Amino acid sequence: MTVDLKVDPKAALGESKQAKPYHHGGLRTALLDEAASMIREDGESAFSMRKLASALGVSRTAPYHHFEDKQALLCAIAEEGFKRFAASVNNGDEVAGKGLKARVERYIASAVAAPEYYDLMFGGHIWRSPKLTESLKVESYKAFRLYVEQVREWQSQGVISQEVDALRFSQVSWSTMHGLSRFLIDGIYLQGEVVSQMTDTVVAVLLGAAAPTSTK
Repeated sequence: MTVDLKVDPKAALGESKQAKPYHHGGLRTALLDEAASMIREDGESAFSMRKLASALGVSRTAPYHHFEDKQALLCAIAEEGFKRFAASVNNGDEVAGKGLKARVERYIASAVAAPEYYDLMFGGHIWRSPKLTESLKVESYKAFRLYVEQVREWQSQGVISQEVDALRFSQVSWSTMHGLSRFLIDGIYLQGEVVSQMTDTVVAVLLGAAAPTSTK
């Protein structure tokens, strides 16, 4: 995205007079929160850095002090999404025999509650971009690594067979949770009872396929 540096001095001065004050670091947080809110309300295609600045009452160049361009801002929202997602889903209270069901339910609930973040977290245009930020990759990989560690913990508890490859199980089960979440976000499935039954089926299938040999 090209930044227009030919700003009329009077217009710039007028903007600065109307700009809202933000404490150190506060504007970056405000930009992320407001951008996510705008994307949720009107969609990503309607979002622009100029509209964001206007919504916050700051100069149109202010967002660029924190983000190089729109792509960098979108990556930052996705990064924040992974942080919130990990905090919500990985709450450390997994119980043998119930952990996977709780995980599936929390995953879906988190995704559906904040689709504006979820769409960017797993948006192909974000990940295919040559401007994909390193910090986003780090945060997303951390979230997945935590899940792999949880799968290994389930293996140590005897819930999942030690013969199952923890990484492959994590990839397949995450993909399954992602697919169900997308159905819900896109409005394909809406009935609570159906979703609950599908969740139970997902857990039964995954645990059945990875159950210790002695319990089959």
